Amino acid sequence: MADATSITSSTLIAAEKVTGTNVYNPNGDKLGNVEDIMIDKVSGKAIYAVMSFGGFLGIGDKHHPLPWASLKYDTSMEGYVVNLDKTTLEGAPSYDSDDDFSWTPDYGRKVDKYYGVPTYWL
Repeated sequence: MADATSITSSTLIAAEKVTGTNVYNPNGDKLGNVEDIMIDKVSGKAIYAVMSFGGFLGIGDKHHPLPWASLKYDTSMEGYVVNLDKTTLEGAPSYDSDDDFSWTPDYGRKVDKYYGVPTYWL
């Protein structure tokens, strides 16, 4: 087990600093920004990043849960890169920012299936 002095600040980040971080596609086009992180209560691992996409000045935003493993941090862009385009996001599972949304295992399976990742939900 590593002691605190051997862990560099480049490998850890506070959740509050992730919120608001831009998300780009591989071409460098901004897709949105991270609004929230869904964390497994038992393991403590981040499972999804909830990205805000669309809208104008926060009005009409859609929230898109993205599998955390699909995001890669790019230091040169100071943001996350995900291998998606806007067309793929437009058809992705999402919910309106105004909705009283409640996460369910069925919704999580739908997200995982859409992005073709192993499901977190058994």
